[in-house]
Amino acid sequence: MIVKGFLSTNQIRDCEKGCVKLLVKSFPRGGGHIPHRKDATKNKPIMVMPAPKLAVIALSQHAGAPCKPLVQVGDRVKLGQKIGDAEPYISAPVHASVSGQVVEIAEKTLLDGTKALCVVIENDGLDETEEQAAQDYSRLSPSQIAGLIREAGIVGLGGAGFPTHVKTEPRKPVDTVLINGAECEPYLTCDHRLMIEQPQKLIEGLKILMQAVGAGQGIIGVELNKPDAIRVLEQVCAEQSYIRVVGLKVKYPQGAEKQLIKAALGREVPSGGLPADVGCIVQNVQTAVAVADAVVRGVGLYQRVITVAGAAVYDPRNVLVRVGTPIQEVIDYCGGMANPAAIVAGGPMTGKLIQDLTAPVTKPLSGILVLSKDEVDYELNLPCIRCARCVDHCPMGLQPNYLADWSSKGLYDQAKRNHIMDCIECGLCSYVCPAKRGLCRSIQAGKQAVRAGKTAV
Repeated sequence: MIVKGFLSTNQIRDCEKGCVKLLVKSFPRGGGHIPHRKDATKNKPIMVMPAPKLAVIALSQHAGAPCKPLVQVGDRVKLGQKIGDAEPYISAPVHASVSGQVVEIAEKTLLDGTKALCVVIENDGLDETEEQAAQDYSRLSPSQIAGLIREAGIVGLGGAGFPTHVKTEPRKPVDTVLINGAECEPYLTCDHRLMIEQPQKLIEGLKILMQAVGAGQGIIGVELNKPDAIRVLEQVCAEQSYIRVVGLKVKYPQGAEKQLIKAALGREVPSGGLPADVGCIVQNVQTAVAVADAVVRGVGLYQRVITVAGAAVYDPRNVLVRVGTPIQEVIDYCGGMANPAAIVAGGPMTGKLIQDLTAPVTKPLSGILVLSKDEVDYELNLPCIRCARCVDHCPMGLQPNYLADWSSKGLYDQAKRNHIMDCIECGLCSYVCPAKRGLCRSIQAGKQAVRAGKTAV
């Protein structure tokens, strides 16, 4: 399932108006122009959704080890109280998004149809919290900052869900913290609105992250289709020479980590490498805002902003929603829906189809797209016509057609030798394929097989 249509040259040129004074950058290889479809929500302020009557808090909503419950059925909990944690380094605790009583601890269905242990809390409507004293982060050591970020349960809020404290303790020297404000996926505007509405908190989070890793400069990369966000951020950091805003050409996937680093810094992350290998770390806009809340105000990550959009939802909005809120309730808050052809978690290029509307909102969820039949295109998996569009557009310089074929045939060794693990799963190969082949989906399956240690059949 993919979005339809391309941007015209005039539309791309219009996006760049008003940013002529900005140094404009882009990654040099591959990529493409896809429809933005952001008009329905980009100018709408963030709305605060009421807390759910029952909050279903998944104990596995991040990369790494799942948490174990720290509470029992019958316990009373406060808003923001830690209710799950795990010992492994790559993990992140979870917190109550309402105050009330724990009424159930059981397996529940998540957005993608998988199951995970969840803590169900009946909301008492009081939002009772423990008071947290504000603190001066400039007095904190890097290890103290990393500890506060971990204790707050912060993970990458752009969709990956990787624990943020791990990134703040790199094993190599880091000179730059790069904030990803590209938001290149169609429909999504939650980061756009945060950059406009909470720029001070974003800059505060960036400074904290810089202090944690000892970086001397901070960069915020923003695509040129967000000129209002660029203006606001430039004004906020005008007198801070060590922080700057970089304008990014409107080209998908400009917000992918490796492409963003290449565009903003001119550095290329080696095959199999990490951003720290080239002296930087990358964080999402909303992640940086959450870092400011955690370190300065002692607030755990129990809510986030998501975009609810698509032609099949009546009132598209950007919504501040509590973690654990059922998806159906979020859609109802946005006026409900009419005959959707697909409901997607995240963006249409990298997101996943939502299997169960009773599933709860989790930390990495950036959007709920309620799409009409006119907005989607389906895989047909017709024979490859050898047009090489997927090769021309691949931002990693790979051969998606061959990688997909090798994966489908179980030739995982061959796929691995040809760098299948470098695929960033942006979905562009499937998008540009005239035969509507599910290239990205096949490559994802091949990567999973390589990780599992499978060999050629």
